[in-house]
Amino acid sequence: MEGLISKLSRSLRGAAPMLARGVHSGTRPASTAASKKRKEQSRLTAEEVYAREDKYGAHNYHPLPVALERAEGLYVWDVDGNRFFDFLSAYSAVNQGHCHPKIVAALNAQASKLTLTSRAFYNDVLGEYEEFITKMFGYDKVLPMNTGVEGGETACKLARKWAYNVKGVPKNQAKIIFADGNFWGRTMAAISSSTDPSSYEGFGPFMPGFELIPYNDIPSLEKALQDPNVAAFMVEPIQGEAGVVVPDQGYLTKVRELCTKHNVLWIADEVQTGLARTGRRLAVDHENARPDVVILGKALSGGIYPVSAVLCDDEVMLTIKPGEHGSTYGGNPLACRVAIAALEVMEDEKLAENADKMGKLLRSELRKLPKDIVSLVRGKGLLNAIVIKETKDYDAWKVCLRLRDNGLLAKPTHGDIIRLAPPLIINEAEVRESVNIIHRTIASF
Repeated sequence: MEGLISKLSRSLRGAAPMLARGVHSGTRPASTAASKKRKEQSRLTAEEVYAREDKYGAHNYHPLPVALERAEGLYVWDVDGNRFFDFLSAYSAVNQGHCHPKIVAALNAQASKLTLTSRAFYNDVLGEYEEFITKMFGYDKVLPMNTGVEGGETACKLARKWAYNVKGVPKNQAKIIFADGNFWGRTMAAISSSTDPSSYEGFGPFMPGFELIPYNDIPSLEKALQDPNVAAFMVEPIQGEAGVVVPDQGYLTKVRELCTKHNVLWIADEVQTGLARTGRRLAVDHENARPDVVILGKALSGGIYPVSAVLCDDEVMLTIKPGEHGSTYGGNPLACRVAIAALEVMEDEKLAENADKMGKLLRSELRKLPKDIVSLVRGKGLLNAIVIKETKDYDAWKVCLRLRDNGLLAKPTHGDIIRLAPPLIINEAEVRESVNIIHRTIASF
């Protein structure tokens, strides 16, 4: 009897997928036309999408009014079927293009097998990922996390622990130096290093032991590093959120020299600038400068699933012992498989080389924009920005609204700056088509 029940159970399980598809005697699948009609009837308008988010969601963002429902490669589509060039790439999280089939396939394959074990147990993917990423970037160890800001928090904790255990800084006296204009998130620690009132105003008191110096200012850095209690200098190789601020050539080389001289860790925040965005695997590679600690995020996920990482050598990484830092989701099998695929796409499709080539073309064309409206073009690779001369008739926000109307999505930062950062798969014809949209939009003002 038990054998018969077991056999019947297996038979029903095997039939379940067929039943779900309506493949059963006496059952007919719904017609495609009827299904499509029901979907169209239930679809919200753009205004309804905006209203629902406004009613039920926190008001901590000010999105450009466009309601997106699907994406592929370089393009996104709104609920009305309008297609747009994506020139934000989810703040450079989608370097590989939207819904890259290899990364999606990696996600799907792992999701049906093993998604989360926590770090209470070993899993068969984490070690493979750790070996892969450390060998790619040339560091002894990686500490996996989920978001870029978690990577920044991790780097700060490592720096403090190293300062006490290795450098010999007195207990609770370690300092970390940051540059004015930095942005690495909105946690309490991140805003404690911010110079942007919209990030920190109303959220004090702030984290002690954080100090600020001007960006791209070697004399100020050298002076700050005289303090023997300085554990680290954390800096973006190119400041993204500040408006794509590119430092002088040689700045990173000098940062490396000074940090070595004063026994201070150099932490490179490559969350936005890393993974081929600026035309090199890492932005620091433009000067062949090797940081002590590298923070990665955004495109490490391929825009599919949150993944971040902190890379450093044993002298720093092994100062943190079991139980002193971690994350339930950090290093989960799903994230690891996605990150491997995302890095493989970056390498196999030569995204850094393409970003370098297409970035030069993009900037050369953008510099032809009328100077009475666009006062400055700057960037490296495919991380670029234009500075809009604001008047009573237009500003960066109004320019972005009109760009949207003409089929290209971008977002202002710091009022007068528009960041232009398409997926790194863009080709020459698409760059020229995009530039044509930008030229027509600017000319319309």
